[in-house]
Amino acid sequence: MAKPSDDGRLELLQGTLDMLILRTLQWGPRHGHGIGQTIRAHSDNLLRVETGSLYPALHRLEKRGWLESEWGVSEANQRAKYYRLTAAGKAQLLRERDRWSQLVVAIGRIMNPAPSPKE
Repeated sequence: MAKPSDDGRLELLQGTLDMLILRTLQWGPRHGHGIGQTIRAHSDNLLRVETGSLYPALHRLEKRGWLESEWGVSEANQRAKYYRLTAAGKAQLLRERDRWSQLVVAIGRIMNPAPSPKE
């Protein structure tokens, strides 16, 4: 489960990194470092993706056909690999969002159960 670390950041639930990467790339192509920065910025610095997790995830998603990449030049004028979402990646993101919504509802039912009807 997500829990605060000593510096207040949250740990990602297993399996959510792929969904966050796909969502980030829905806003347009980005290089790896930019993807990590976007996730951090949109989470108000609560989620930080380490390089050791980000790049293996990007390669895995590309291998599955959900991302495509090409080399380009970053804002810092450095060579960088830019990733973009494929049609298959967009479809996968929709599936991930549906599963995420179901998970949130299920956890909500456990954390905030409906009162038992009185007999």
